[in-house]
Amino acid sequence: MLTKRPSNDRGHFNHGWLDTYHTFSFADYYDPANTQFHALRVINEDRVAAGKGFGMHPHRDMEILTYILSGELKHEDSMGNSGIISAGDVQRMTAGTGIVHSEYNPSPAKLVHLLQIWLFPSRTSLKPSYEQRTFHDQDKHNTLCRIASHDGQNDSLMIHQDATVYASIVSDGGVITHHFIEGRAGFLQVARGKVTVNDIPLQHGDSISLENEPHISIAGPENGEAEFLLFDLS
Repeated sequence: MLTKRPSNDRGHFNHGWLDTYHTFSFADYYDPANTQFHALRVINEDRVAAGKGFGMHPHRDMEILTYILSGELKHEDSMGNSGIISAGDVQRMTAGTGIVHSEYNPSPAKLVHLLQIWLFPSRTSLKPSYEQRTFHDQDKHNTLCRIASHDGQNDSLMIHQDATVYASIVSDGGVITHHFIEGRAGFLQVARGKVTVNDIPLQHGDSISLENEPHISIAGPENGEAEFLLFDLS
């Protein structure tokens, strides 16, 4: 079964400094039909204005991925980590028993555009930890680039959940196919551009979930390119 979620069905709030879309219920946005998908709990598409951001705030018992589409984000946390996350970078935090962090846009002129993803961990009360990796566009071009997984294969970020997260930039009519092991599910979020998934057209902000489907086929635009994230979930 394939279920499409159009972009304009997402929760949307524009706070001035933050323009945000929620694929799943989050904060003041509640949609009982879209609270989570398997272990996938949050996909927020955020645009943060220059010089603005999220002050120090706590998390616990969640695997958090930040995927930068454009611009830069400054990170600081209670473990002593501090640094800049730029376009092409992916950050992973295991909140575990508790972490406090801040994220803000250090640019005086440009906004930062990102996806923030939360997955439930396979067990609670883990030791908090942090990782960051750069995944170049050429590593994602017309292929599935493994950016996070439970075993850290292919130099992916290691998450504490039986899930694999792929990123891809598909262009010029390229077609990417992924086969699911029986009993697993898939979720695809379009980050930019347009793709066709199993003959269903999707555009920026759309998503599609897959249950009891043996494979997914993602076709890129004939001209130009599109970027998406694919989740393979238990």
